[in-house]
Amino acid sequence: MAVLNNENYHEAQVRDNIRKMRLVLETLPTWLKEYFRSVESNTSARTRLAYAYDIRMFFEFLKENNPSLKNKEVKDFSISILESITRSDIEEYLENISLYEKDGRTVINGERGKARKLSALRSMYKYFFETERVSKNTAELVIPPKIHEKEIIRLDTDEVAKLLDMVESGENLTDKELIYHSRTKIRDIAILTLLLGTGIRVSECVGINLNDVDFKNGGIKVTRKGGNEAIVYFGDEVEAALHDYLEERERINAESGSENALFLSLQNKRISVRAVEKLVKKYSSRLTTLKKITPHKLRSTYGTALYRETGDIYLVADVLGHKDVNTTRKHYAAQFEESRKHAANAVTLREKTPEKGKKKSKDDSK
Repeated sequence: MAVLNNENYHEAQVRDNIRKMRLVLETLPTWLKEYFRSVESNTSARTRLAYAYDIRMFFEFLKENNPSLKNKEVKDFSISILESITRSDIEEYLENISLYEKDGRTVINGERGKARKLSALRSMYKYFFETERVSKNTAELVIPPKIHEKEIIRLDTDEVAKLLDMVESGENLTDKELIYHSRTKIRDIAILTLLLGTGIRVSECVGINLNDVDFKNGGIKVTRKGGNEAIVYFGDEVEAALHDYLEERERINAESGSENALFLSLQNKRISVRAVEKLVKKYSSRLTTLKKITPHKLRSTYGTALYRETGDIYLVADVLGHKDVNTTRKHYAAQFEESRKHAANAVTLREKTPEKGKKKSKDDSK
């Protein structure tokens, strides 16, 4: 992803998503442009792109399975097709995408994937129904798949220490990995310490620029979901890891477009989300644990530790950048329930006297 002068990482992502969106729209019916313009003000470019892919996938399914559409291009579908689609068509589509073949590989969609794809269809149908372009809202009739809550996986305190120790030592890495480890160790320690010590998202991490780091106030400026900027504060361990890395970073000549990036790849370009995911997987897979660790699990680890230390769910929500505190409650429900139980005896109504607080013995009753 090329970055223009004076353009930050988030702006570059938005630009690239808009370009991809325009290419997808060329393959879709022209009347859908009206719908995407209508949702532009309250959705991100990334969300609109995902919806466009999902709607195109549904139309391609109809083309392949409906004899009357086989000889027609998706972009030539008229809006009247929305009137002819039945609830069974959508339900059959959702069942089909549970498991299918594409470009020689097997694709699986679980309940969350199917729910997202149904959400795209519902949003499209809702717009054309409310603007009276179609007479029925078929997608609304389809019952969404039940979403089962996943267990929140996080690292224990000893596992965090083992992970960071492993990054420093390179223990259990292959000979080939050790060659690269000698060049990336300081950077990898800084990235993992930052993720574990602040709870920022991996997308926020890779988007940090050199001038976003403020050691004087102990904070880093990050771009949250939706484009809002926030200051995330860090502690001594994160500060030390960043200082160590910046000494190394100053000696690196970054490629054009990545001069301002904090974290660089071995190609001296801004590191990607995928690269961070791979390095987390590489190190965590060497831990003696059955937990599947991802950058998001490191975020959960921080959120759990912060909640245990403060007991303030609103603070955790604010630090993690959750717009709705209920999102935070859902992720840390077990810890939240534990705190509620402790609260039962936290307030004293009357001071207990020795006599009131003491149980009578058999001798006392005589």
